[in-house]
Amino acid sequence: MIPTSLRAPAPSWERTVDVVVLGSGAAGLSAALAVRPVRSVLVVTKDVLSAGSTRWAQGGLAAVLHPEDSLEEHTQDTLTAGVGLCEESVVRRLVSEAPRSIHYLMRLGAAFDPGDGDQIALTREGGHSRERIVHSGGDRSGAEVQRTLDESAVRAGVEVLERAFAVELLTGWGPDGVRQAAGVLVAELDADGEPVSVGVIRANAVVLASGGYGQVFASTSNPPAVTGDGLAMAVRAGLPLTDIEFMQFHPTVLWTGADARGQQALISEAVRGEGAVLFDAAGERVMAGVHPLEDLAPRDVVAAAITEAMARGAGGVHDHVYLDATSIGERFAERFPSITESCLAIGVDPATARIPVAPASHYACGGVRAHLDGSTSLRGLYAVGEVTRTGVHGANRLASNSLTEGVVSGTRVGRDLAWELPERVEPELDSSAGVSPLVDPVRLVEVRMAMSRYTGVLRNAQSLAHAESAIAAVLTAASGDIVANRASWEATNLATVSAAMVAAATARTESRGCHRRSDHPDTSDSWRHNLDVTLRDLTEVTSTLAIAHVPLGP
Repeated sequence: MIPTSLRAPAPSWERTVDVVVLGSGAAGLSAALAVRPVRSVLVVTKDVLSAGSTRWAQGGLAAVLHPEDSLEEHTQDTLTAGVGLCEESVVRRLVSEAPRSIHYLMRLGAAFDPGDGDQIALTREGGHSRERIVHSGGDRSGAEVQRTLDESAVRAGVEVLERAFAVELLTGWGPDGVRQAAGVLVAELDADGEPVSVGVIRANAVVLASGGYGQVFASTSNPPAVTGDGLAMAVRAGLPLTDIEFMQFHPTVLWTGADARGQQALISEAVRGEGAVLFDAAGERVMAGVHPLEDLAPRDVVAAAITEAMARGAGGVHDHVYLDATSIGERFAERFPSITESCLAIGVDPATARIPVAPASHYACGGVRAHLDGSTSLRGLYAVGEVTRTGVHGANRLASNSLTEGVVSGTRVGRDLAWELPERVEPELDSSAGVSPLVDPVRLVEVRMAMSRYTGVLRNAQSLAHAESAIAAVLTAASGDIVANRASWEATNLATVSAAMVAAATARTESRGCHRRSDHPDTSDSWRHNLDVTLRDLTEVTSTLAIAHVPLGP
């Protein structure tokens, strides 16, 4: 049984702004920056301004900037990677606006690596037919985008509320009787994550930009703050989660040992774009003959091939393979300084030795159903970035489309809200929130281990049943006696999103993109539609999940 609200202390203060943005990554800050010249805007982040996923992005941003490239090729590469679940019209809009977003960031002060003459340096990543990845500092692209947007937002007068947890979306009723977003219940936290005070932030518009849910897995490329808070908040508010079964596993995360847990260092796909090749422990090529693009195949293909290679245990090794980047030589340290640091920390010099790697959870392709302009099915609620399912990524994200989507979509919603705001309505506080159970944070390890073991790159009915049982045990043990703080709120949100993902993965009896079923290995045309996951009864303290099959659409 899933809690339908998060228990929190009674609110003791109020704020009123035009727009409140939940999340401080590329999507949220792009929205705040675009709306700021006209409206009052408050960015709420549960950590510090730069603690989200954006700064960890190594590869860069995908956009057509080379004269030999074309918008059509970028579109087709994205559609191919998405394996039939992309919205083509949405992809075309993103691709057409992507070059403008790069120049926009440059005007804000982003320093991208230079190429020949006055051109920007471009590289290639998996699934791309051309070199179209803009990068900065070699492999520090996300950090440069985050720095640029942080500084620009502060200069523009965007107010930021740090160490504040967005507990619950508040809704009310418009004069026409339509339910709409009315603000958010927020808890200010101390350094230990304990609530100092709780307040109501009233707003005409709420922009959900809280990122994905990679931390539901024991091993991930995601930072600790990525705990699915926005998705859990949305489903508790009655919105569907769409394509939630499609979690992309990055093929090459640095393997540091069998007991490694939490955030792991990413070995960017751009390393393979520069010529690196995957080998198993017996010295055999992993990707030879698997896909026409071999080591530059889309991520779902490479992650599955590595998983199968590990299952075979070639050379007696079952938990990792090797990435050979020695052909790059001494240039590796200059091109990939962050990766070099991570490798040297475990005693591997990538210029001379093969890098041990394994897949780990990386990017959520599904989420809150939203349009590219951020609008959702709930008036006044907008969603941008990894928390969404816009139709851009389909069943598998094309490398480096994520930062691009965040900037494009965030800027769109900010611009639109600068032009026109929804009418403000009076928020209603949930009377059941005072008795709602919370998940014990100590038991979160059970959820993460079950998700990694049973809902990883390869799944089947039996493994998914094991995952469902483990998560259900944790949710059933949720209690009204658990202290309400950041740890228990995150644990409840993670358990909620995990249950939703397992339910969708169980229902989709095919293999498509980054959802791979060993008991249903084929991709079926009859499954070319979306799955929506919702809570059945929001009037109760706890609820169960419902699955709906819906036609492919925005």
